[in-house]
Amino acid sequence: MQRGKQTGTTKESISVFDIFKIGIGPSSSHTLGPWKAALRFIHAISRYGLSDVRHVKVLLYGSLAKTGKGHGTDVAVLLGLCGEDPETFEVNEITPRIQQIGREKKMLLGKTTEIAFDPAQDLIFLFTESLQYHPNALTFLCSFNDGREMAETYYSIGGGFVIKEGEEAGAGNFVELPFPIDKAETLLAASRATQLPISGVVMENEKKWRGEEETRAGVMRIWETMRDCIYRGCHTDGTLPGGLNVTRRAHGLNKKLTGDRTYNNFDEWLEVIRSGGQSFKYTLDWVSCFALAVNEENASFGRVVTAPTNGAAGVVPAVLQYFIAFCDGYEEEKIIRFLMTASEIGSIFKKGATLSAAMGGCQAEIGVSSSMAAAALTESLGGTTEQCMQAAEIAMEHHLGLTCDPVGGLVQVPCIERNTMGAIKAITAAQLALQSNPEKARISLDNVVDTMYETALDMNHKYKETAEGGLAIQVPLGLTEC
Repeated sequence: MQRGKQTGTTKESISVFDIFKIGIGPSSSHTLGPWKAALRFIHAISRYGLSDVRHVKVLLYGSLAKTGKGHGTDVAVLLGLCGEDPETFEVNEITPRIQQIGREKKMLLGKTTEIAFDPAQDLIFLFTESLQYHPNALTFLCSFNDGREMAETYYSIGGGFVIKEGEEAGAGNFVELPFPIDKAETLLAASRATQLPISGVVMENEKKWRGEEETRAGVMRIWETMRDCIYRGCHTDGTLPGGLNVTRRAHGLNKKLTGDRTYNNFDEWLEVIRSGGQSFKYTLDWVSCFALAVNEENASFGRVVTAPTNGAAGVVPAVLQYFIAFCDGYEEEKIIRFLMTASEIGSIFKKGATLSAAMGGCQAEIGVSSSMAAAALTESLGGTTEQCMQAAEIAMEHHLGLTCDPVGGLVQVPCIERNTMGAIKAITAAQLALQSNPEKARISLDNVVDTMYETALDMNHKYKETAEGGLAIQVPLGLTEC
């Protein structure tokens, strides 16, 4: 089983924009990853000429096959083969485009070359076959008009990260950073040596990729996407797609909490939220509402930010929105620092364990996102680097062993509610750390990263995003087509 940590001489350099990716729901490993794999394959065969392509076939293995329909893997692969960008493709065009391909049994490969393609025949779900390297595998087969053939296998290893068979993870993403960080202890050492907070260390590293102003603008774009997702989710009613008939709840909860107060945009809505006070129950309801909103959008093939995955996309935005609404955090500098800190904690888990529920269960998604949010909130509230580490450790410690058992293979039950739990645990972990002396902690963040990975290895495959165990087999279903 593949691990995030590198072996040999290959190092992985992970930017804030690798952890936070703008894309389309509902899954980073089952939707965004396969989409990016398809784009990579299109790029590979374009060197031989897309106009010479005669036929393309796609094989889906393991978890991608078992829960691919519910996670939109088929949709993502088709759009990727069409050359569409998940960051910019209009979400309202997804269903019409997929229906058109199915109806006409042809697609525009890479936006340039029309080929025959029947999804029922050319997109194959191999439910009983898995590849050894990682449960999320897909193979693209291509034949050319002159008789040549080409095949490439990709692995979606979690969080929208994709590697091709034969590559080492991160091999093409190495940058010589001033502060190379693989573990929490090296991050702590860098912070102590520079007297910079975690966010400051991250910014120094980011300067090796691009200028500081470009980084700041990019991080704010991440926040703006999160903000728009929260606002859209809180103002959209109805039932989620997929046949499970799950009712969206953020809309009703928002309406109940705002009452008859009126507003016309996000900033006015924020003032309405603040005007309600800061009682524990009121705040708790809003944090839950923020998280529900994001993941209901995610389940509806909406535009979200992988943080660090789509299934866990609601935790970091919900805690950041809590900081903005209830802790005077609505300033550009504070938002950037929050997201910078969160990204580095996600990077440590990616390198030392996994972000893939198909490898490690939901501890690798909600657990990691809660850990990210806890550290970010702790720094934002004035905590030391040591307290940030402790908050991240506390949050993950209390997610260890969390299984991934999606009902119907959909990113809905229990996934959406788990984001509310992850957000609340993050806030609690931050408060505990801020009131504690980290020198007296018995468990380090590196200890809990290692423990999470060992737990992932021991976990039964039924509880790793296969829909073959846990809640997924307890709920009687009569699913209809999306």
